[in-house]
Amino acid sequence: MVAYLIRKLQNFAPLSDEERLALQDLAGRRLRVLNSRDDIIEQGQKPGFVNLMLEGFACRYKILPDGRRQILSFFIPGDLCDLHNDVLGVMDHSIGAISPLRIAQIAADEIEVLMTRFPRLRRAFWWNELVGEATTREWLTNLGQRTGSERVAHLLCETFVRMRSIGLVDETGACPFPITQADLSDALGISIVHTNRMLQDLRAEGLIVLKGRSLQVDDLGALMRLANFEPSYLHLRRPGADEVGHGTEADREALA
Repeated sequence: MVAYLIRKLQNFAPLSDEERLALQDLAGRRLRVLNSRDDIIEQGQKPGFVNLMLEGFACRYKILPDGRRQILSFFIPGDLCDLHNDVLGVMDHSIGAISPLRIAQIAADEIEVLMTRFPRLRRAFWWNELVGEATTREWLTNLGQRTGSERVAHLLCETFVRMRSIGLVDETGACPFPITQADLSDALGISIVHTNRMLQDLRAEGLIVLKGRSLQVDDLGALMRLANFEPSYLHLRRPGADEVGHGTEADREALA
């Protein structure tokens, strides 16, 4: 159940069998299943656990007093939510399921014991947190400087590359994508009508196919060029290591 987290952390460093078994043990102690649109934790609640995404998609979001929603990030399988959230008194935002979701809830003291026992895992977790901060900076740039079409294309590139890095892109170039147009609109700061038009344009140009809650990218290089997508902020390569994930030779050259 923890395979996606292991694949993700191995972007930073190869893990030993002992480290993998320790992660599997930790992730199997408290399992929670949520329906689509359920909240994992709400703004104002006291955080009790670090949440590990095992299956499904989730998002971090804030709701304004008038009901408007801003999505701040998307979570995919293998993502850890707020490694050090026990420092906070209460949550200043909510985390909710976008699709049916299975998570592992890990106590802060269990995480600390694990990191003390395995210093390499501590550094891998730090790397994971720093990648999250880098992604937040990229989202701010997306909202502040990119056009509507660039924003949509950039988020699709980011999600596709992240999914491929954990092995969730199949041989046709498709990956699960339960994110709705309303979700995209709330993440990108554009209307649903504008979001729909941008997606239609990408389809018409032969870059993507969205069907049955899946995303198929038919020309990753062209999509990246349209988005001005430079994936280095995701830090998916260890120094001296080959790229993690799958794809065509053209895709690998585009990511180089």
